[in-house]
Amino acid sequence: MKKVILTGDRPTGPLHLGHYVGSLQKRVELQNEYETYILIADMQALTDNAEHPEKVRHNILEVALDYLAVGIDPKVSTIVIQSLVPEISELTLYYLNLVTVARLQRNPTVKAEMKQRGFGANVPAGFLVYPVSQAADITVFRANLVPVGEDQLPMIEQTRELVQSFNRIYKPVLVEPEALVPKVPRLPGTDGQNKMSKSLGNAIFLSDTSDVVTKKVKSMYTDPKHIHVEDPGNVEGNPVFSYLDAFDPDANGVKAMKQHYSSGGLGDVTVKKRLFEVLEGFLEPIRRRRAEFAKDPGEVMRILHEGTMKGRDTAGRTLSDVRRAMRLDYYND
Repeated sequence: MKKVILTGDRPTGPLHLGHYVGSLQKRVELQNEYETYILIADMQALTDNAEHPEKVRHNILEVALDYLAVGIDPKVSTIVIQSLVPEISELTLYYLNLVTVARLQRNPTVKAEMKQRGFGANVPAGFLVYPVSQAADITVFRANLVPVGEDQLPMIEQTRELVQSFNRIYKPVLVEPEALVPKVPRLPGTDGQNKMSKSLGNAIFLSDTSDVVTKKVKSMYTDPKHIHVEDPGNVEGNPVFSYLDAFDPDANGVKAMKQHYSSGGLGDVTVKKRLFEVLEGFLEPIRRRRAEFAKDPGEVMRILHEGTMKGRDTAGRTLSDVRRAMRLDYYND
């Protein structure tokens, strides 16, 4: 029996290069080897967009187009809309009895995201508990593996804790997942910040035009002390080289550029020109495929409907086992 992979994204905007190296690339590479479920997490998107449901609705299609454009094959991967699988909400509610508020408040990923959004004491309850919802996402499909960036590792740890608690208290019916961290665990923002994010305005999106990519690459943060071409430059913490490491197929060429930059004599303009060429080679076929799929949005929504129905079938079987373990299967006595 194939192992199961579960991944997903919040439909709050188009997907960017950070999403690609964080988990999209692994989904494409492994989809023929593993049973793959990909969740469009619209309920989680509403935890900080409750007043803008139209934004979430619009981006369901946008995220689906990004999936198909990068090579997700709906014949072998199941794309599911989260809110249309009520079993996820039911399992979330059961899990909420197995975790404390104090434990949720200690989750470093949630703490960082709350700070980034400036919630202060007014954090929505749904946002605080979204790691529990994420645990339900993963376990309702009995996923063994979850491709994530390193910043999401605390979420997988929280999921494992919930599964352990459930299996100990009731019956061992749930699968304890493992994180699958990619070769490039995190892609920095174009401004040199630790994380690429739409809200921080430091992202290159998979759907960006060539002109937009040009502007973003030209404005990328480099080594502020590398003022003159002949000056030695710092490669560590330089996002231009982080992007080359992630996307340039010529690893030896990147290594040589790093050495040249570090010793002096290689300017930022030259390095950025190489990065633009590399990103264009990567993004152009994605743009082309995206445009083809976008011609028939009805077909894309049909793919989502079909995947969601398959996801509900899987989730329903899991919840039957969960209810039985919890002695909530009242009509089966």
